[in-house]
Amino acid sequence: MAALVDDALEAVASCGTLAELEEARVKLLGKKGLVTGIFKGLAVLPREEKPAVGQIGNLLRGLVEERLQDRARELSELEETSLIDEGALDVSLPGRRSRLGHRHLLASVADEITSIFVSLGYEIVSGPEVEFDYYNFEALNQPAHHPARSLHDTLYVRRENLERESPEDVLLRTHTSPVQVRVMESRKPPLYIVSPGKAYRKDEMDATHSAMFHQVEGFAVGRDINMGHLKGTLEVFVRKLFGTDRKVRFRPHFFPFTEPSAEVDISCYVCDGAGCGLCKGSGWLEILGSGMIDPNVFGYVGYDPEEYTGFAFGVGIERVAMLKYGIDDIRVFFENDARFLRQF
Repeated sequence: MAALVDDALEAVASCGTLAELEEARVKLLGKKGLVTGIFKGLAVLPREEKPAVGQIGNLLRGLVEERLQDRARELSELEETSLIDEGALDVSLPGRRSRLGHRHLLASVADEITSIFVSLGYEIVSGPEVEFDYYNFEALNQPAHHPARSLHDTLYVRRENLERESPEDVLLRTHTSPVQVRVMESRKPPLYIVSPGKAYRKDEMDATHSAMFHQVEGFAVGRDINMGHLKGTLEVFVRKLFGTDRKVRFRPHFFPFTEPSAEVDISCYVCDGAGCGLCKGSGWLEILGSGMIDPNVFGYVGYDPEEYTGFAFGVGIERVAMLKYGIDDIRVFFENDARFLRQF
């Protein structure tokens, strides 16, 4: 055994390069190495001898590993000194400064949006991305025949019956609005909630569509909340996000889970409402959807619509980022192009 120790240490000490040291490591500690052979031989030893031999093997392995590390450090220093002596390494040259990373633009915009609502007293709540049909559609007052619930538009994980929709179907959520139902099921008003996160739809990837995108949904529920509160809240939000000189307008619209409903537009920041290519000559840019929560939604969570009212809104984070920073193709957010990442 003593001869084996001497041979192992000599094999390490005699290495003159890092490549030779790696060969010595394999010969000693590899699957067929000399030190490894000690442990393989334990199987044929008498039971009373195994503990002592195993202990010796462990000590030898530890000693060899330590000497390998020491010798690797010595050889690295020798190689570096040799390069300096030969002039191959100019230590007088300035080093290359590493670029510092930063948050992705979408994460920064999401933080900016949620921080505005937090400053207004809202709470951030998240929910599952893999969701039941019940929370994604049924409890949000979307009827079974609604196109959004079809296989053509929604990514289903499990469909109970291909011929019709079921509340038990499992899908990738198409918006972050299911958080609204989950919160109202477990808590009583007053509620002021925003829920940022990913959403998924069966869209072909192009300049303005993506199968995965990010959204912030928000809602408020309490006594005597009305459309005026909704308009006032969103006007504050828009001007904090896009600037105090932005005009805001509300256009009547339809959403299954709000009544009345409205699309929210802001005056174009490029032409200031005069009409240009960005706003397609209208002077306005659409940024989000909103409305008063439909009383039918309250019925699913056990709220009395005669006692409580509320409003809800949903804003696409990619859309806000594209409008705010003049980006014309949604695909750049996901391509991991270093030039784009450095710019924003």
